[in-house]
Amino acid sequence: MRPRIWILRQIASCIVSWSALIALGASASHAQTAGNERVFAQSRVTVEKALAAMQAGLAGHLPTLDGFAKPGDHPLDRYQRGYYQATVQVSSTPAGSLVRVSTKVTAWYADSVSSRSGYQLLTSNGRLEADLLDQLAELLAKNSTESGNRSISVAPTKPSSEPAAEPAAKPVISAPSPKFPTTDRNFSTSLSQGLAARERADGQPPDAANAEKSNNALQAEADSLEEVLKNQAHPKNLVAVKKSGTPVVATPSLTAKPQFLASMHDEFEMLDFNADWVHVRISGLSRGWIWRNSVEMPDGIRDTDAPPAAAMVPAADLFHVIREEASTFPGDWEPLKNKNVKIISVQKIDDKAEDAGSGLLEYTKGLFEKGSQEIAQKQELAGIVVIFDSADGGMIAATTATLQQWRAGTLSDSALWHRCFFDPPDAFGAAGQSASQ
Repeated sequence: MRPRIWILRQIASCIVSWSALIALGASASHAQTAGNERVFAQSRVTVEKALAAMQAGLAGHLPTLDGFAKPGDHPLDRYQRGYYQATVQVSSTPAGSLVRVSTKVTAWYADSVSSRSGYQLLTSNGRLEADLLDQLAELLAKNSTESGNRSISVAPTKPSSEPAAEPAAKPVISAPSPKFPTTDRNFSTSLSQGLAARERADGQPPDAANAEKSNNALQAEADSLEEVLKNQAHPKNLVAVKKSGTPVVATPSLTAKPQFLASMHDEFEMLDFNADWVHVRISGLSRGWIWRNSVEMPDGIRDTDAPPAAAMVPAADLFHVIREEASTFPGDWEPLKNKNVKIISVQKIDDKAEDAGSGLLEYTKGLFEKGSQEIAQKQELAGIVVIFDSADGGMIAATTATLQQWRAGTLSDSALWHRCFFDPPDAFGAAGQSASQ
């Protein structure tokens, strides 16, 4: 009868062996908590290192939307140029690390009515998230194998004549080694820097030369990827706002009430345009109009259809001031009604000159600039009125407060005209015709 202590040692050996086997299996696999998140046995640092090798797989084009996105308001076959971009979050847990993947899927919706076409955000059906988590699990298993196989005893060996003898052999169990893409991929430059900082904190400083070389390579690849994403996902029919305070109006009219004021560099999808206005998509089915000179048009289209400046007659050569006076506003516009204003009367230099209307606004801007400086210290003057004294002339008026905002740069030229009074609107060329709509 074997001694009791030998039996206890054999039982303890079995427990330790099977515990080690279970731990290895847990490190190569994972516990799934949701369709887009999983718990891995590895530490957060180890998981983030693996993600750094999967950067290029976190975004790209989809060969088809069927099987990757959920049908929404429109059939999936009405969409083109599918594109996905995944965001990964890693957090530490008592069991290891929790990895959560969220994916945005975008595609161009082609409608039979062109004004309804545009890029739309679709809902992922979970396949992309599951595939990325599967790839991460395989890579972690491979990295665990390559870091060195550990010898684990899975069964007690036959004891020798000495009860206290250790097992004679320990079979080695290795996790499978799936083939994985060999292309170096990085998660992000900031992540790489964070990993390097953590390694230094753990007392394991990386080789300086190799670290610098690796960082340079990662930065170059990140810059290349950003350029590819910009070219692939950035539509070519966008207009950019030149100046903050630019009004977006519901109808192409200088007298239309602004829906809101756009900021500098705001971008909108261009649906149509004419000589003075650009029709844009604000969001969804919401539309608006922006004064054409206030936006940067897409490549190949001039910001304005007017002839080049060298071919235009300067506005100063078309008109001249005949009289300036301070008097009561000659109209019933509420902001200036019964208030004292500076009145500037203007005439054409040549009454027979044609197309003088194209320079009215430009000439008025010069008078507003000069006049607002002169009345800045005269608080009794509530605004400036420019009267074009001719058979086909008219009147433009602006309040002192509006002119001060314009001169300070908080209002664009188009925003200035939207706050002015025109009488009659159609007396000011193409701009006046738009204002009368």
